[in-house]
Amino acid sequence: MAPFYLPIALIFLGEALASQYPLFDTSPISIPHEVVSSQSLQDRIRVDNLLERAKTLYSIAELGEEEYSHPTRVIGSKGHLGTIDYIYSTIAKLGDYYTLSNQSFPAVVGSIFESRLVLGSKVPESAIPMSLTPPTKDKEPVFGLLGLVSNFGCSASDYRDLSEKIALVSRGDCPFGTKSALAGKAGAIAAVVYNNEKGALGGTLGTPSPDHVATFSISDSDAAPYIKKLNNGKQVEASVYIDAIVENIETTNLIAQTKEGDPENCVMLGGHSDSVAEGPGINDDGSGSLTLLEVATQLANYRVNNCVRFAWWAGEEEGLLGSDYYVSVLSPEENLRIRLFMDYDMLASPNFAYQVYNATNALNPVGSEELRDLYTDFYTSHGMNFTYIPFDGRSDYDAFIKHGIPGGGIATGAEGVKTEKERELFGGVAGDWFDPCYHQFCDTVANLNLTAWELNTKLVAHTVATYGRSLDGFPKRKSIKTADVSGNLPTKYHGPKLQL
Repeated sequence: MAPFYLPIALIFLGEALASQYPLFDTSPISIPHEVVSSQSLQDRIRVDNLLERAKTLYSIAELGEEEYSHPTRVIGSKGHLGTIDYIYSTIAKLGDYYTLSNQSFPAVVGSIFESRLVLGSKVPESAIPMSLTPPTKDKEPVFGLLGLVSNFGCSASDYRDLSEKIALVSRGDCPFGTKSALAGKAGAIAAVVYNNEKGALGGTLGTPSPDHVATFSISDSDAAPYIKKLNNGKQVEASVYIDAIVENIETTNLIAQTKEGDPENCVMLGGHSDSVAEGPGINDDGSGSLTLLEVATQLANYRVNNCVRFAWWAGEEEGLLGSDYYVSVLSPEENLRIRLFMDYDMLASPNFAYQVYNATNALNPVGSEELRDLYTDFYTSHGMNFTYIPFDGRSDYDAFIKHGIPGGGIATGAEGVKTEKERELFGGVAGDWFDPCYHQFCDTVANLNLTAWELNTKLVAHTVATYGRSLDGFPKRKSIKTADVSGNLPTKYHGPKLQL
């Protein structure tokens, strides 16, 4: 792993913030003598420390108010720069225990300021601009007839007679970005993707293309009457307006690796340091990134037999940019040194469930199922229920499993709706989201369930101690071959937003 160095601006900001944001239990330490054990490391986890870190993180998110008019830690903001500084300076204060480096990389960020979609004479209630959509021409409304795209709109031949029209295309079979680009190549002035399943649709166009056009999404029910009219040969007038920017910036991953421990057998875990632009992200993923920070702080009191590598990814909310970049530049030798990767994203949802990614060896790199079972054994041993959730590319484990590295993780839920059965298992409110403040302004310190957060942080400590002490019995990696790994197949998600 080649070292990288903090930008000068980040160092200067660190000096300015050092006295403002407190650090916890981070005084330089002498070389520890005790090899880490699970119970000993768990005993050091204090919910009060976690809560104080959350309060500090919210104060850092307030640095984004000047530009965004509310607290945020989105990449490119002062709130995110402050987050990186807080993590970096906290680890640096631990003395000589970790090798600390940063990895800068190019990223794409988009902001939507205003938008409006009119079909016929109505404004569809479900209309949502796609993430990373370009604006309409000159950031002004565009007007045209609605043109129905054939099939799923995944081939240029599906886009006929669309010049100066607004393309109406079904979701399905290929990424939204492909549909938008094909519409643009066909001369369409905008595009509307409608859901081919029940309900509203929100997603991302992904990597920007010069062929992309301003793109909305709508629900199946909102689209149905217009599809019927078009199929009956009738015309539908429409207008689209999006004021947005899509820009390239540079942002930073942070990596901390123990100096002790076998460097040929690294136990790796990560969370993302950024939030969405809409809010401060204290649960998403403040809870995960602060859990890593607290576990890393307490681990410095012990020796490890296998190297432990912590990562704080940037750009997760924009489509797993940081973790994708990190894995993409690993040499085959560096890849093989990572025995497993553990993802910790949203560990303190207020209407929580204890969720475990259902990562099986049959569909993922061998070792993923052993990690899954370690999580479930922990919950069971503590008398807690758990539930399996899809391992479908929604968080930063995605690049690892696609490159042959066993992976897994836990979560407490995002915008999914808690069922009555889950209410019986975990309490809370059936019919509400697991996190009613997911990707919103209200994802503040008050949005954290401290009971779930404390237990899950102890579970993270358990995984670090278990594998940092010994990998005996854990499947050895022999190659980075991924031909039989499910991650190579197209998935609905690449990050938190739908991509197809």
